[in-house]
Amino acid sequence: MSAQGQSEGDLPARLREQVGAQGPPQTARHPVNGPAIADWCDAMGDGNPVYLDEEAAAKSRHGGIVAPPATLDIWDRPGLPGQPRWRPADKPPAEDPRSKVLRLLDDAGYVGVVAVNSELEVARYLRPGDLLRNTQILEGISEEKQTALGTGFFVTTRQRYETVDGEHVGDLLFRILKFKPNTGTPAAAPSESTRPAPDSSPQLRPRPGINRDNQALFDGYRAHELRLPTCNGCRRVFFPPSPRCSACGSFDIGATVSSGRGTLYSFTVVHHPQVPGFRYPLVVGLAELEEGVRFVADLVGVRPDQVEIGMPLEVEWLDSHPALVEGAADSRGPISIPQFRPATPPRRRDTLAAADVTEGERLPLWCLPVTPTHIVAGALATRDFQDVHHDRDLAHQKGSKDIFFNINTSVGLMERYVSDWTGPEAVITALRIRLGAPAYPYLPLTFSGSVQSIDQSTGRVVVAVQAVNELGPHVTGTAEIELP
Repeated sequence: MSAQGQSEGDLPARLREQVGAQGPPQTARHPVNGPAIADWCDAMGDGNPVYLDEEAAAKSRHGGIVAPPATLDIWDRPGLPGQPRWRPADKPPAEDPRSKVLRLLDDAGYVGVVAVNSELEVARYLRPGDLLRNTQILEGISEEKQTALGTGFFVTTRQRYETVDGEHVGDLLFRILKFKPNTGTPAAAPSESTRPAPDSSPQLRPRPGINRDNQALFDGYRAHELRLPTCNGCRRVFFPPSPRCSACGSFDIGATVSSGRGTLYSFTVVHHPQVPGFRYPLVVGLAELEEGVRFVADLVGVRPDQVEIGMPLEVEWLDSHPALVEGAADSRGPISIPQFRPATPPRRRDTLAAADVTEGERLPLWCLPVTPTHIVAGALATRDFQDVHHDRDLAHQKGSKDIFFNINTSVGLMERYVSDWTGPEAVITALRIRLGAPAYPYLPLTFSGSVQSIDQSTGRVVVAVQAVNELGPHVTGTAEIELP
């Protein structure tokens, strides 16, 4: 047997030797601090004043600025020097049990990595100035498993977080999958009777006809403005475009830039015929805009079963076609078209009381556009320098089709979604999630939630949350909250 074969044959035994191992306490390089909290809030879009506004935080139940609970496990991370290629020559490799196991797996060819579970339990919120340390125990390593991503091992650790003074502040269960790229379970071959879905690339859609009557409208689209025709005589806003006002007869037509907000008046779901350039099932909505006109457009970031008449909507722009002729203003120029998505729910300014919540109550939908910038910003704000979250080429080499959200960003977004609904002074005591489909760029992520249980005597509420993109559920989890 070759040395490589012996190494692979011995691998399960070498991994099992590490189970139950406890690492030395790891102390953070820097204390919890305001600038890092602000960076995290920027990346998550979280405007909770108890994290950012000293005056508001001083008046809150916390008595001052606190760190978001989802940041519990980011403060002691080593940063970029913790990655092998960036580690200083005089800095030894990390000696915690998980790092040792990951090196064994890397050496055996299991170089792909995804986080699959995170369970944060919060004993108290962190404050600027807290200096943390954690002790890690390797709880378990699975047998080799065949997964859709590849053949690999699930590695589970538990970490206890304390201040350097010994005060317990929280705990984390964390599970990752280390796998061999290009060994995943192949997708089932479609049956002969199954027609393959058409290519959904938007540039395959027919180019719209642009003429003098609608030129101003499409010029607005290119500027990502919904310019509604407006009579300069009687100030009537109307749609679709017309050279003449049907109310007063005036030919003096200007435009009003729409806010892009409205509600869903009606909708239909298109299943067939399926044509290139669209994703099916295709939800087409009739939006009633704040300016009083109705507008037909695709609805994105929402499944057909989630659509409700009257739901708040906001515009989202699709740059569908590149220019055929540079500088052309007609149909040969670049094409952008409006779509609508569920409107971002407003952040609650006051805080829900337990008496205001009922079991089964649904949270509003939140559709989040996902971009490469957002993915990288989330990883950096959570001090995660795994290259699969920053570097597309290296992500490909490690078995991913693109960069993707790290699990800390997914947890942080779930926290924001729930705390925007509860209001600023709800206390989150646990965040538990399981990851499924990856959150790749340009696949909108839609959050939904419902109240799973409530104890009116203690104010303890459990909210079930799911975040879904077109690949399937990305986040499935729960947030445990204490309401006043």
